[in-house]
Amino acid sequence: MIRLECDYAEGAHERVLRRLFETNLEQTPGYGEDLYCARAREYIQQLCQREGIDVHFLVGGTQTNTTVIAAALRPHQGVIAATSGHINVHETGAIEATGHKVLAVPSADGKLTGREVRRVYESHWQDATREHMVQPGMVYLSQPTENGTLYSLAELTDLWETCQDCGLFLFVDGARLGYGLMSEACDMTLPDLARRCDGFSIGGTKQGLLFGEALVLSHPALRRDFRYHIKQHGGMLAKGRLLGEQFLALLDGEDGSGNSLYFTMAKKADEQALRIRAAFEEKGCGLLHDSQTNQQFFVLPDAWYEKLAEGYAMTHMGKPDKHHTAVRVCTSWATKDEAVEQLIADVNGL
Repeated sequence: MIRLECDYAEGAHERVLRRLFETNLEQTPGYGEDLYCARAREYIQQLCQREGIDVHFLVGGTQTNTTVIAAALRPHQGVIAATSGHINVHETGAIEATGHKVLAVPSADGKLTGREVRRVYESHWQDATREHMVQPGMVYLSQPTENGTLYSLAELTDLWETCQDCGLFLFVDGARLGYGLMSEACDMTLPDLARRCDGFSIGGTKQGLLFGEALVLSHPALRRDFRYHIKQHGGMLAKGRLLGEQFLALLDGEDGSGNSLYFTMAKKADEQALRIRAAFEEKGCGLLHDSQTNQQFFVLPDAWYEKLAEGYAMTHMGKPDKHHTAVRVCTSWATKDEAVEQLIADVNGL
């Protein structure tokens, strides 16, 4: 069975494991106050090319999202997100469990627009009974989205300016950020992103680390006392150096040119995904979403789905009609060329 249902089926890149093994018996301070985390923070700050940012390391994506959203919002506030946003559909009510509501906005492609954010904001403040409603206080989006779609630099800028105008925090979930930034369809860079949001994450769990997310914060209100929030939400790892070391393993030597393993592996995963997409399209398969990243979404005749499911693990995305099944095929930092070649051959043979 070739597993293509997600980008975290494998453990970690061997460079990560080697670094952890080589430093295993070193003694360091705990809770991320070690030299390795300090160096990893410096690398990420240099990559962002922005002064006045803090970098924190947490274990997982849901933990990162809930911690930063809870830190940003007052008890009566909620966070605006697309209906397909990860915090709305894949985090088991984690945001609501912290006492905040997800204000979901319908979206066909998984993206929000500045106009939609402003509509939600103005709808609240123009309501004479607004004190009885959840007040929007933040905007959540992901790059790429759950549908594999990408925000353009112009779209992100529009959202940033809208949030600035409305007094809303803007947070970008970057659990798959490397796959987004390295897509040929992406017209923004990491420094572009760092200048157009109040906080964002750089995913590691889905991009070659055993576990770990780097959280970049720029807004003073979020930066203040944030380690208290991490601790309160169970995110302050005693052996915090394990997080810094893993990011160092993939970013070490990064000069801003995109030549580190973190980015080169993401680029290859995108290229492999588009090769798979081309094979499916040549067979006449429809697309559920137009993704240019490592996630690809296909609408297959049921017979084709049943045949491929014998040898490939894919994410079942529902049935658009009685005769078709939608699936997600997901490449990763570890996807082997021979697996891609085999899938393409099997698709051609359908």
